[in-house]
Amino acid sequence: MLKPIDPDVVIRDGHVVGAFPDEIHEGVAWWVAACFVVVSHARQMAVAHDDHPTSRAFHRRFCRGAINAQHFGCQVADLGKADDAQLLHAMRALGEVPGTLLSTRVGDRQTVSIRLYDAKCQPLTEDTGLAKLREMIAADRVPIPVNDEAKGRITARPALVGPS
Repeated sequence: MLKPIDPDVVIRDGHVVGAFPDEIHEGVAWWVAACFVVVSHARQMAVAHDDHPTSRAFHRRFCRGAINAQHFGCQVADLGKADDAQLLHAMRALGEVPGTLLSTRVGDRQTVSIRLYDAKCQPLTEDTGLAKLREMIAADRVPIPVNDEAKGRITARPALVGPS
């Protein structure tokens, strides 16, 4: 791991969250995405952000990590800007696929959140994959693609963002 993080601090309470750049960095988004695809066995997922510049940077890395997860060939529906309700709507429209919303809160410091949802539109919990994801990152077992043919694809799908 080139820039280690404290997985127990950052991966908790149903999402990945931390102060940027001290506790979390863009590379974490790649790691989380690749692990999330493997943990959820996702062949397709929806990914959105809140349009904050930091969120957009994390979003780009997340999408690239998701398409590079072992042999899954995950197809990422890039929704662009969306809120939780719009993301969940798109996940259902895609046929009940996992999804992720990346957001940034600005106060005394920037805090980045990567909220993960399972295919049933429920936040990921310790029992439904968060613990496994944390374990993979802590052990530096972030999955990489088997070969170029195993890579997925990112497709812009802003039209899937329904009403909020």
